[in-house]
Amino acid sequence: MDTLDLARWQFAITTVYHFLFVPITIGLSALVAALQTAWVRTGKVQYLQATKFWGKLFLINFGMGVVTGIVQEFQFGMNWSDYSRFVGDVFGAPLAIEGLLAFFLESTFLGLWIFGWDRLPKRLHLATIWLASIGTMLSAYFILAANSWMQHPVGFRVNATTNRAELTDIMAVLTSNTTVITFFHTLTACFVTGGALMLAVAGWHLRRGNQPEVFRPSFRLAAWVVLIAGFGVVLTGDVQGRLMTEQEPMKMAAAEALYETADGASFSVLTITSADGREELYSIRVPKLLSVMSTGTASGRVEGINDLQAAAVREHGPGNYVPYVPVVYWTFRAMVGLGGAAILIAAAALWFSRRGRTPGSRWLWLATTGVVFVPLLANSAGWVMTEFGRQPWTVYGIFKTAASVSPSVSFAEVLTSLIAFTLLYGALAVVEVTLLLRFARQNAPTIGPPPTDDDADQPLAFAY
Repeated sequence: MDTLDLARWQFAITTVYHFLFVPITIGLSALVAALQTAWVRTGKVQYLQATKFWGKLFLINFGMGVVTGIVQEFQFGMNWSDYSRFVGDVFGAPLAIEGLLAFFLESTFLGLWIFGWDRLPKRLHLATIWLASIGTMLSAYFILAANSWMQHPVGFRVNATTNRAELTDIMAVLTSNTTVITFFHTLTACFVTGGALMLAVAGWHLRRGNQPEVFRPSFRLAAWVVLIAGFGVVLTGDVQGRLMTEQEPMKMAAAEALYETADGASFSVLTITSADGREELYSIRVPKLLSVMSTGTASGRVEGINDLQAAAVREHGPGNYVPYVPVVYWTFRAMVGLGGAAILIAAAALWFSRRGRTPGSRWLWLATTGVVFVPLLANSAGWVMTEFGRQPWTVYGIFKTAASVSPSVSFAEVLTSLIAFTLLYGALAVVEVTLLLRFARQNAPTIGPPPTDDDADQPLAFAY
């Protein structure tokens, strides 16, 4: 193991850890806004109770997401300085927009929402949580635009004198087809994740008979969100797969362990490869299905790993341009399988809770409680597949990962920071889980009478 390997491990650990919080924040912010909208429109106190209950969990998760997200950008200068030098002119633009526009939007209006209870008019206060939610989505959009550029670089040129990528068209970067479909695929996955958390916690309370007037609407809302957003993930993933076939054919070939180019390529149900991932040992396949999924036609051509490797050698020179196939293959299947499981659990929750019923099946309650982990694992598997499948490139076809690492950072320095981050993030995980469990087990807050005129001059206080 060398410095490059350690730097990749560090970035993988911190990124996957950070992304545990991001989809919950995005999904739960919209759900909290929807519940507050229901309260403003109907005046029913149970919707206000639900808003404050879920809002508390949302704020805990938001704070942890901010803390872990700050580390990500520092790593570009710490461990990946050559990458930052090469792509800074392009990669920095969407990240700067995210920080100056989206993050300030969400944090500013989230502050107004926290401290604006009983101080802002109801509809104006409602607007603050919607704007904060929109800010989280915009933040995701600009970050995904930067990441999508790494998968499908557009709107730039390489300056031969400075050997740097220079931005020529910011709109091409922000509106590329890869960016747009990746955003909607990620956004729907975020709704599944936020809905799964709400489904799990509401189901736990219903199982114990706690405040059914509050938690039953949340349970049903969450199940519908997971079901509908789950199908959205499937549809956007299908489009994303076809783009991947065109733009990153090696990643698609690795995801299907397809070694030979084929017209009417078969879909792999199960493939066992050699330990190094270089050849297929055994497989069960469905004829022509991969071509249908990748190209839209049964006879469409899907390029195989061997031909793509030979073409890459001709274009870029000697080297291994094949990612480690077993990791890409199995993370792709984990992502799809876990996503399908979330849809099935949500459908079962809706069916068995229809017409005012409270489900009695112990197995259903176990499934709805455990569903919170399903999209989190699916999201992580999807990101590992996306980033691992691009290797050996940092920027696909342009800049290699081996050339991206900081030349002046030693093995010992990266190892020290890796251990420090791992221990720190482990401690933060304990804090996060402890806080979430403590507040998730509590009942929704009891809503007292509205404030009187005597309360008008009271000092500003946290709403919870």
